[in-house]
Amino acid sequence: MKKISLVFGILLTAACSVWAAAPQFDRVFGSHMVLPYGKPVSVSGTADPGKSVVVSFGNNKVKGKTDAQGRWMVSLPAMKPDSTGKVLAVEQGKEKTELEDILVGVVWVASGQSNMAWRMNQTPSGKDEIPSSANPMLRLMHNEPQAGTSGRKYGEHEFSVLTPEGFFKGEWKVASPESVAPCSAVGYYFARDLQKSLGMPVGLIHSSLGGSEMAAWLPSEIIEKRREYASCRGNEWLESPFISAWVRGRAKLNISDRLEKGETPEHPFKPAFLYESGIEWLTGLPVHGILWYQGESDAEINDSRQNRKLLMDLIQSWRAGWKNPELPFVMIQLPRIKDHSPLRIHWPEFREVQSDVAGELKNVEFVNTIDLGSADSNVHPPEKIEVGKRAANVALNRFYGRKGQAFGPELKDWKIKGGHVFLQFKYSEGLVTTDGQTPKCFELAGDDGVFYSAEAVMNCGNGGVMVILSSPDVRKPVSARYCWDSFVEPNLVNGAGLPAVPFRTDGDEEE
Repeated sequence: MKKISLVFGILLTAACSVWAAAPQFDRVFGSHMVLPYGKPVSVSGTADPGKSVVVSFGNNKVKGKTDAQGRWMVSLPAMKPDSTGKVLAVEQGKEKTELEDILVGVVWVASGQSNMAWRMNQTPSGKDEIPSSANPMLRLMHNEPQAGTSGRKYGEHEFSVLTPEGFFKGEWKVASPESVAPCSAVGYYFARDLQKSLGMPVGLIHSSLGGSEMAAWLPSEIIEKRREYASCRGNEWLESPFISAWVRGRAKLNISDRLEKGETPEHPFKPAFLYESGIEWLTGLPVHGILWYQGESDAEINDSRQNRKLLMDLIQSWRAGWKNPELPFVMIQLPRIKDHSPLRIHWPEFREVQSDVAGELKNVEFVNTIDLGSADSNVHPPEKIEVGKRAANVALNRFYGRKGQAFGPELKDWKIKGGHVFLQFKYSEGLVTTDGQTPKCFELAGDDGVFYSAEAVMNCGNGGVMVILSSPDVRKPVSARYCWDSFVEPNLVNGAGLPAVPFRTDGDEEE
């Protein structure tokens, strides 16, 4: 009996010593971070259960209490931007934990697949940018995946980190050559330009993974509760029509040993996994927007209706997670690539999905990059500076009231008259061609649906500059399209040098 009591006493003492430890902040909080300005900020963490905690930041001091599981959460009032580093502290009794050098400003999340993950030290411009990148007003939280998806079988290490808590690791750092080098290049240039233009602290949180498809970034509630996603559950996702053949093939190779044992292993590409490991724990922080660069994997599937649904579900479910139905969402439209293989041939349709969703949902914008990308089959064009700059200009224009052109010419109206098609564009001030030649990459089709190259001329009229199309091969045109190929060499831009947006007038044939 004494032995049992002794063991119980030891266990009780050990348990008490755990709870008596200093209170902790949740992982999204850290020294050198940026707290979002202009809205109440929920601060959360763990401590001894059933007891009071006090959270302080600057002149704010807020009391709270832990629940039975030791969780606590308090709300700081909305604050103005502040570039003076302050201490965020939580106290419980005599125990206290402090986070240092915390600013208040703009906070965005950057996510997607490999072109978002592409590091600054992998870009040509990074050689010049990184050495001079120190900026105390710019803070970065780069979350590094702890397992890759290369073409080999997983070992014990990979399986051990495939958990919501263990897959991404990162901490807040002040922008410096050391912290900028591994950071997302698109994300860095975006955040850098925001900070320069706004003149206030900017924080960027980055979680992305190469090759990932949209289903992996959806919340588990969506996957489990919606009938249309039934094929994405359990091991069935490895044969699901929602997942590209390339993604499924890579995953099967990685986890083949566990599959052969009849198990249901985790994988980074598994539906909902990346949301749970890379996004869900961020949603307590009321960020100002999302920067998204993804689509190369989903574009392999030529199903615009399905891809449109996935993209809309992703945006709306993230907004629900952040409890902000109008959370700004800026996505990079797929660029060009000189590859007509099955992996890339349907990029025009996916670009259309992106522009359609942006047109349908409030506070969703796309960044046209049709003139960028690769002049070969490289799906990872190394230079990202122009992509990040354009994304920043879109965000500044739409969400921060900055003036100036941020969008390329976009089809506004069209009509057929005789053997010609007349096109009008918005955002077309200063419409010109980059080489002084007539506009390229336009096509026309008649009733047979066969497209032929079209001659295009620009004509100034009462409604502004109009582009007029004709083709000797199409006497009676019924539809037109522009830059409708995986690889194009367009020359039509507005006065800001921004390229015209790809389009087709005949719409989605699946609708």
